[in-house]
This record gives sequence, structure tokens and C-alpha cells, in this order.
Amino acid sequence: MNINLTMFGQLIMFAMFTWFCMKFIWPPIVMAMEERQKRIEGGLLAAERGRFEKAEAQIKAKEIINQSKSLAAEIIANATRQALNMVEDAKYIALKEAGKVKEQAQAQLEQDTICVRNELKNQVSDLVIQGVNAVLDKEVDVKLHQQMLGKLSESLS
Repeated sequence: MNINLTMFGQLIMFAMFTWFCMKFIWPPIVMAMEERQKRIEGGLLAAERGRFEKAEAQIKAKEIINQSKSLAAEIIANATRQALNMVEDAKYIALKEAGKVKEQAQAQLEQDTICVRNELKNQVSDLVIQGVNAVLDKEVDVKLHQQMLGKLSESLS
């Protein structure tokens, strides 16, 4: 056996093995590596996109929170204004009702005063008649009695 022939055989076998590996084994390995590289790149892009979307979501959340706070402040201000308006309206209505009650009380007082005066006039005239009857010790004529009452009521007014 010759070393050169063995080496030449090994060289041919190595070339065939290299060709076989390059033809059948290497392409699936390269394809798997490229596919994995693409998945890694996709994952990195998705992570970057996720970070960007997270930042946008945080900005939107802050905007929504600020809008909600301003809306809540506006609602509170409106409620306060409405409450103050309701209180003012209630005060106005209460004052109006108090005025009506006061007017009614004054009208009732005037009516009561007139009734009491008339009753007092009648009682005074009865007392005067009784006094006159007692002094004269006789009954006065009815017409004369009416005339005297008229004069007496005029003098009392």
C-alpha cells in the first residue's frame, strides 16, 4: 500500500463527504439558522414595538387621567354652582313665603281689630243703654234707641 494512494483515497472520500454535507446537510442547518435568526429579529422587533406601544399607552393613560381629573373638577364645580343656586332659590322662596305669611297675618290682624272694635262698640252701646235705662228707669223708644246708637257709634269712630 502506498501512502499516496491512501491519501488520494482519503482526499476523494473527504471531497465526497464535503459535497454530501454541502448538498444535503448544510442547507437545512443554514435554513434553520436563518429561520431562527428571523424569529429572533421578529422577537426583537416585537419587543421594541411593545416598548413603544407601552410608552404610547402610558402617555394615553396619563392624558385620560388628566382629562378625567379636569372633568371631575368641572363636575364638582357645576355641582357646587347648582347647590348654591338651589340654596339661593330656597332662600328666595322662603323670603317670598315669609312675606306672604306676614301679609296674611297683618290682614288677619286688621280683620280681628275691626271685629273687636265693632264688638266693643256694641258692648259700649249696650252698656250705655243699660246705664240710661238705669238712670231714667224706663225703656227708651226703639226709634229713639236706634238714633242714640247711631250717634254713639259716630262719636266713637
